[in-house]
This record gives sequence, structure tokens and C-alpha cells, in this order.
Amino acid sequence: MSAVAAEPTVDVDRTLPFAAVRDTLAVTQRNLIHYFRIPQLLVFSTIQPVIFVLMWRFVFGGAVRGTGPIPYVDFLMPGIFVQTVVFGAMATAIGLATDMKSGLFERFLSLPMSRSAVLVGRTLADLVRNLFVVILMVLVGFAVGFRIHTNVAAFALGLLFVLLFGYAMSWIFATVGLMVKDPETAQAAAFPVLAPLVFASTAFVPLLTMPGWLQAFARNQPVSETVEAVRALSVGGPTSGPVLHAVLWCSAIVAIFAPIAVRLYRKAL
Repeated sequence: MSAVAAEPTVDVDRTLPFAAVRDTLAVTQRNLIHYFRIPQLLVFSTIQPVIFVLMWRFVFGGAVRGTGPIPYVDFLMPGIFVQTVVFGAMATAIGLATDMKSGLFERFLSLPMSRSAVLVGRTLADLVRNLFVVILMVLVGFAVGFRIHTNVAAFALGLLFVLLFGYAMSWIFATVGLMVKDPETAQAAAFPVLAPLVFASTAFVPLLTMPGWLQAFARNQPVSETVEAVRALSVGGPTSGPVLHAVLWCSAIVAIFAPIAVRLYRKAL
């Protein structure tokens, strides 16, 4: 009799309006606790962006020209912000592939929880991590000479676009992680996607310095569009076009890859 009475309790709990939100926050918290228990993950994910800042600022900065009246460091840092979250999105693929390989998905399946909470919780945890890393990059940027040419509100909006783009990229790499189902393979598979998007973009060099055949790709890809939006909001220039394009890219990425990731997750269960 008691067993019969306990079963409706689970069913009712699943129908609560905020049950999915509660489950998502629980999974997000679980993934964030992972960073605190293994702080090396967070430390090494911040070392690489700092190295990029120092390398491009002091090693290549003297050779890269053609940025007009804007100092190269001010041209560079919006690209570094976007590059940081793009490379950070790789953690989504590795994390999901690790959970799948360890059998954690089966554990989640046995619990009375929202199925969407696993994917959304993972991407939200990576969004929080990106927030921390981007704030660190801003501080490092100011330390090496970066300055805002617009105003604080516009710059803050630019950073929101950086985080939005990082969240969108997390869904791409969630798809990668669920497809390969192995953390080592996920890391290897992510780089061929990352490298052309980041290095064949306007993140580090002006578009006109590239060969003509490469300019068409560099001009019309999501990293360049987001960098140009962030750059316009931090150093000035036309903003409506780049911002609109960045929003469209972020929306399109989530609209395409979130359903694919959900479908792959359901197959994995």
C-alpha cells in the first residue's frame, strides 16, 4: 500500500512547473562543483587565453599593422574575448563524452528528473565558466594596455555578446561530444572545427590583409561576425549591422544544433 502511495508522488513531482528548472540548476551545480574539486581544469583553461594575449600583444603585435588609428591591442582584445569562449566550448564536448563513457547517463536515466536538464545544465555550467574566464581576460587586457573607446555600457553589451556566442558554440560541441562518445576523440575532433573558424577570421588581423579567396570565408563566418560586433561596441564604428549579424548567427547555431544534440542524447539513452 505504501509503495502504491509513493508512486504518484514521483509523477506529481515531475509535473511541477519548475521541476525542469530545478533539475537543470542541480545539474549545473554538479558540473560547477566538478571545477572546484578539480581546480586544475579551471586553471589550465585560463592559462591558454593569457598566453594568447601575451603572445599576440608582445610577439606578433609589432609586426601586425593596418588597423588604422586604433592601437593594435585595442583591435586585438575583442578577438581574444571571442577566441577564448570558442576554445572553451571544447569543454562541453569533452564533459559530455566523459559522462557518457563513465555510465553517468544511465544513472540520470534511473532518476525522476527532466531529460533536458543534462544538456542544458552542461551548457549553463560552461557559460558560468566562460563568464569567469572572460572577466579574467578583461583584466589581463587592461593590464597590457587595452582601453575602451566607446563607453562602459556598450562594452558590457559586447561582453554579453561574447558570452552568448560561447553558449551557442557549446551546443555545437555538445553535438560533437555526443557523436564521438569518447573524451579523447572529442578533443581531437573539436580542433578541426575550431582552427578554421578562429584563425581564418578577423580576430587577430584585419580582413584586407588576407588573400582575396580567403576574405570571402573570413567575412561571412560566425567568429568574424561576432568579433566585429564586439569590436564595434568596444572601440567604435557602425554597430547595427555587426550586432544584427552576430545575433542571427547565435540564434541560427542554437536553433540548428540544440535539436541535433537532444536527438543524439535521446539515442544515447
